Order: sequence, then structure tokens, then C-alpha cells
Amino acid sequence: MLKVSVTVNTTDLSELDLKQMSQLGVDCIDFGAGNSFAGVKEQGYPDLDKLLELQRKIRSYGMDINRVTLPNLSDNFMRNRPGSERELENSINAVKTFGEANIDIVRQRFEGDVFYGLSKSYQAIQRGGAISRGESLGIMKEKAETPTFEELEKWWAAFQGAYGKLVPAAQNSNVNIAMHPSDTPHPDSPFGGLGLHRIIDDFPNKNVGLVYCIGTRAEAGGSSLVLDEINHFGRKGRIFLVHFRNVRGSLPTAGAFEEALLDDGDMNMFKLLLELRKVGYNGCINPDHVPTMAGDTPDLDDRWGHSNIGWKASSLGFSYSIGYIKALLAALTEFEGK
Repeated sequence: MLKVSVTVNTTDLSELDLKQMSQLGVDCIDFGAGNSFAGVKEQGYPDLDKLLELQRKIRSYGMDINRVTLPNLSDNFMRNRPGSERELENSINAVKTFGEANIDIVRQRFEGDVFYGLSKSYQAIQRGGAISRGESLGIMKEKAETPTFEELEKWWAAFQGAYGKLVPAAQNSNVNIAMHPSDTPHPDSPFGGLGLHRIIDDFPNKNVGLVYCIGTRAEAGGSSLVLDEINHFGRKGRIFLVHFRNVRGSLPTAGAFEEALLDDGDMNMFKLLLELRKVGYNGCINPDHVPTMAGDTPDLDDRWGHSNIGWKASSLGFSYSIGYIKALLAALTEFEGK
């Protein structure tokens, strides 16, 4: 059964947060910041007792934890600088801790998977003045240099070395390890279309897969690319979580894109749900990077300017998106006759 999850970037969830999520019909919570868990600052990985306490609190509101994020692997690790091997040890210990808490999905962030400075972020004004993220290639006159082929291969070697240890740890802990596509999806970004295939080819384990971000992949090629990738990765059982985001335009077609409300972008989101069901996807649908509406206090990040990336109490954008997804899921059930 498909469920609805929302992303939070803190573990300091108030009673108001949890009440509103529960009232809106949220099923699960995804934690987007690996350093937000108690214990990470002190010992490098989450404290199990504090994690279980957080889990009990969330479950008391009828929800559960779906996806978590491991401590980041920094540029120091990717460049094999002295002492950085401790970062991987912390991530492996985090996997074990999350496994002990019976949390199903972990994500590892790798510094350098996104090429910054190749497109210009701008404030996109949507229906009724709603604010979203736009990015353009054309208005970025002075572009940053991208890595050489040799530098990218060294980066991949560091990634493969890390995953070569993380994947067995995940298997032993009965945890799925999922990668999010590079956002923004500039050509040759490590976790672009070819990179996502490379992960699956390099690690053909059933617990290695994707946080499949519809919005990010639409930025790289629109509906047809998204449908093809859902079909390809979905029928292999490698989609563990879906970020459900609509966009206008794409980098190849318009040289720019803008994030949009779910009913107001280029894609037919119900059609994408049908494709997900066709390939047997049965996980969470997460409203990702929702536009900011009047009265909202958005959760913003400089890396994705003007993107409302995480839940905050009384967010009209998130409330609208959650309701829209639940309506689509109800329509899907009726359409399937179940």
C-alpha cells in the first residue's frame, strides 16, 4: 500500500509538528539531515537509546520513521585526506544503529556529487504569487569549471570504496541503502542518468537502490525520461522512496526549469503514480521541495535557493501537497477497483 511521508531536517519535532502531520494523514517521516540525530556530534553516529525514544514518540502519533540519512562523507574523505577514514566508520556504525531500530532505508550523502556554479538560481513566481526555485543555464554567464574525466574517475573510486563497505553493513543490518540523484542534474554529474545505472551495475545487491526524485530527473529530461526510469529501476525493485515533485521546463529543452505545485507543472502526476503501481512500487510518496505560499515560513537551503525543502508546522505548501497526494492515492484505488 502506498503511503505518504514528509521530510524533516531536524529531530527536534514538537507536539504541534506531530499533531499537524497526524491530522493531515502523514504515514511516515523521512529525516534529511544526518547530523541531526542525538549522539552524532558527540560520537560520530546516532545514540540508539535516543533514537528509540524518538521512534516511540513518532509512533505514539500513529506514524513511523521511513528513511534516515547517514553522517555525511566530506570532501576530505573523497580526496582520501589523513584521518578522514573515521567518517566512513561513523557511517557504518550509523547503519548498524538504524538497523537495530528496524529502520528500513538509509541514504548516504557524498560531497562532490553536484556541480555548483553551472546554473543560476532565481526566485520563480508561480500561481497567485507562490514562490519556488528556478534555475537557468543562460543567465549564468561565468560558469564554474567541472572536474576532468580523470578527476571524476578518482571520485568514483572513492565512492565505490565507501559503498563496498556500506553495502555489506546494510545487508547485515537488514537495511536498504538508497542514493538520491544529483540535484541539479548537470551533464556528467555523478548521480545523473548514467551514474544511477552505474550504482546498480556496480552493486547488484537487492538492498541497493534509489531515493527516486521525480523532480530532479524531470529537470534532466521531462516526463518521458521519468517514465522510462521508473519503468527501468522500478521493475528491478530498486526504487525505495519516491520524491514527488512537479516542474516546468528542463535543462535540455528550455535551458532552465522551475519547481511547481503538483497540479501546475508539465507532468501528469497521476500518470506517474500509475507507472509506479505498474512496476510494483509499494513505498512512500514524499512531497518534495514544495513552493512557498503566503504566510509560510519555509525551510530554505543555499544549495537549492528558494526551495522549501522540509516540513515546518503550519506550512500551507506542505498541507496542500499532502492533501493532493492523498486524493491521487484515493483515485488510484478507485481506478484499480480495489
